[in-house]
Amino acid sequence: MTAIKNKPAKKETADREIVITRVINAPRELVFNAMTDPNQVVHWWGPKGFSTTIHEMDVRPGGVWKHTMRGPDGANYPNKSVFVEVVKNERIVYSHAGGKEEGGDGANFKASWTFETQDNKTRVTIRMIFMTAEARDRVVKQYNAIEGGKQTLGRLEEYLNQPREFVITRTFDAPRELVWKAWTERDRLMQWFGPKGFTMSTAKLDLRPGGMFHYCLKSADGHEMWGKFVYREIEAPERIVLVNSFSDAKGGITRHPMSPTWPQEMLSTTTFAEHEGKTTITIRWAPLNASEAERQTFDTNHENMQKGWTGTFEQLAAYLKEQK
Repeated sequence: MTAIKNKPAKKETADREIVITRVINAPRELVFNAMTDPNQVVHWWGPKGFSTTIHEMDVRPGGVWKHTMRGPDGANYPNKSVFVEVVKNERIVYSHAGGKEEGGDGANFKASWTFETQDNKTRVTIRMIFMTAEARDRVVKQYNAIEGGKQTLGRLEEYLNQPREFVITRTFDAPRELVWKAWTERDRLMQWFGPKGFTMSTAKLDLRPGGMFHYCLKSADGHEMWGKFVYREIEAPERIVLVNSFSDAKGGITRHPMSPTWPQEMLSTTTFAEHEGKTTITIRWAPLNASEAERQTFDTNHENMQKGWTGTFEQLAAYLKEQK
């Protein structure tokens, strides 16, 4: 069960504060990431029926966050905040101005979000301090701010409890035919695929639904890391669906060598779209047959996956440049 309540405020600010708390069924790191990643914020920010467009979000002291909220009635509410304090996984403080609908007065306040671990869940507390009690009361009455805050935290929890894909996209300065070959031919794959600092020493490729790509990557110090793809769908030159796993020399399924709760199987969908001689690759990853612990490990490691795939894409870009 989640809890939503107003907490007692300090006497000197009690009459000009709004304080809302909810215990969210998700680990603190995941909740903090959802609050600070603009690609996630757009999926849950605002009361029910609202959508949000983010124009700028620089989460650091002095950084600016500009966004426009659109209500169910079509009214737009431009907002601007400036971050004052950011302590990873613990606290965010920002000053806010805006939320002004045509004919309205907007809202100006200082907001803090705190994140506390509680029984493998996260207690999120929002505290908004206004200049005067009258300003606080006006925002409560005009914008239904307390109920809106409760609904926003409810949407955050709903978002976090949904299965989450990891998605990464990059456009390459190469025609789709060449990019497809680089992704589907053994000798080409061996020249670029894998994290930075690794080379592919062994590979076998059977490119068909039910077929397998089985490979071994070696680090500079000789450490071996085996992996495999089992292909489900192949639609040349547009789409590949496969199951990705860590493996061993025999082609079995093994655990991540550095993360025992990493999902053993990942469903991967890769699409290739061509426009004006360039190719955009989009990769979607999701845990397959995963436990709750595996799903949480996946959800809290999107940043690491982003870094890993960015390095791999850089190697692909270098390889494609050599082919010109």
